[in-house]
Amino acid sequence: MSAEREAEIAANLADVRARIAAACRASGRDEADVRLLAVTKTFPASDAAILAGLGVRDFAENRDQEAAEKAPQVEARWHMVGRLQRNKARSVVRWADEVQSVDSVRLADALAKAVRAARDAGERTEPLDVLLQASIDGDPARGGCPLDALADLAYGVTRSSDLQLCGIMAVAPLGMEPGHAFDRLASVAGDLRAEFPTARELSCGMSNDLEEAIDYGSTCVRVGTALLGSRGLASG
Repeated sequence: MSAEREAEIAANLADVRARIAAACRASGRDEADVRLLAVTKTFPASDAAILAGLGVRDFAENRDQEAAEKAPQVEARWHMVGRLQRNKARSVVRWADEVQSVDSVRLADALAKAVRAARDAGERTEPLDVLLQASIDGDPARGGCPLDALADLAYGVTRSSDLQLCGIMAVAPLGMEPGHAFDRLASVAGDLRAEFPTARELSCGMSNDLEEAIDYGSTCVRVGTALLGSRGLASG
């Protein structure tokens, strides 16, 4: 890894942390209550290693194949945030500490089955933390569970001792003002939390809208471009 790249990432990280801190001050929140999730998709493991050396502890990937190669190279907590097919569940549970993109009971069942198999094989010891991916606008093409079906999905997750329901994840829909989207999401998240007390996480906000997300209660912002620049090509 080059000194120039290290300096670039360090400066970007300082800027992102300053933005998070300012957003928390503006909304009267404790900065410690907002976790930074570094999205490293298409960037090399060396970039993740730089961030880890700077104190970042949580990393996210969108594709199982890329993450399966990258995660073992960097000691951290790894999250799956991309749309996930059920046939990838067995692979994902080998490297992911958390899956933030559970949008159907069928996927939850596949992940639970995969976790049981991984635990039996000695490949993991803990349940899999999961977040329900919510569809704020109900567009099935974008993935996610419709807001009015989240409670049923939550019940599906909590049936299994191999899964731990931790909260909700969503992306502000294109064409919708982020504040409006996050306001709707925060309301649904509050209702879900009242019924399922372990569902404390609200994962929303990315490079371009993290301030609005924090204002509406996000506990986890997923940042890629602001940390690492425009999309790169994955390598070692």
